[in-house]
Amino acid sequence: MNSARSRLVALSAAALFVFGACSASATPAPSSGPKASQVATVPDDQLLFKGKLVVCSDMPYPPQEFFDAQGNPVGADIDMAKAIAARLGLTADIQNSVFDTIIAAVTGGKCDVIMSAMTITPDRQKQLDMIPYFMAGQAFLVTKGNPKAFKTLDDLCGKNIGAESGTTEAAYVKGTDAYAGKGLIKACTDKGKAAPTLKEYSKDSETVGALQASQIDIYFGDVPVVANYATEKAAQFEFAPIPALEGQVQGIALPKDKTGLRDAIVKALVASINDGSYLAILKQYKIDAGAIKATDVKP
Repeated sequence: MNSARSRLVALSAAALFVFGACSASATPAPSSGPKASQVATVPDDQLLFKGKLVVCSDMPYPPQEFFDAQGNPVGADIDMAKAIAARLGLTADIQNSVFDTIIAAVTGGKCDVIMSAMTITPDRQKQLDMIPYFMAGQAFLVTKGNPKAFKTLDDLCGKNIGAESGTTEAAYVKGTDAYAGKGLIKACTDKGKAAPTLKEYSKDSETVGALQASQIDIYFGDVPVVANYATEKAAQFEFAPIPALEGQVQGIALPKDKTGLRDAIVKALVASINDGSYLAILKQYKIDAGAIKATDVKP
């Protein structure tokens, strides 16, 4: 997996901000194109329910996963999960989950896979197989006008930062998982500055609500999500001018003993990339700057 990740080129700042044009509520329903052919069969003993691919996803996290006006799960991850399931002769069953307990959900048999903007990290790879499918940087959201005048990472020292619990962003602030021995708290204190305070929330919507209510100074999330809020709620929020962090690979996650399912998903995802349907989904949600190549799809 490390070799696959090393071949992925980090998104430039300009490419990252292509996400800023994203508009979740205005996103049309997926177009009905030609039916994709089945490329693999999953053994029944690799699935919770015959004929279904049960997918855990933490919603809302637009534009990758959220609910439409009728309460139906939609988003780039959701559409991709459905496309993958169809190529395996299955029907996707989307289960809304809490991100901080989503790994326990898949290892505990509540779903077959996780598809929820989950960054591939060393700690997660110890517990799960993770199939690369997307890449996103991390960025910051502030209330309109940037009243705290955030410009650099140093400006975060001593401030209240909000992030969804269990995310890469929370790990970055605390200095855990991929950021062990570093992280934002250490960076601040090493410079003699006050440590930032991380406030974690179980749902992304709660984090954004905390920013709106001035309970935190700044929101920290993946670039596509920050861009979505900055666009959809432009009267309330905007991108902080702090440079976005380097792009990180996200993965479809599943238990390590489900190798048959893993290999089938790899075939389905590669087929979707090769025939252009993968890119079409990302373009529909205006996040195609995060597309990866078929050669990068290696667990």
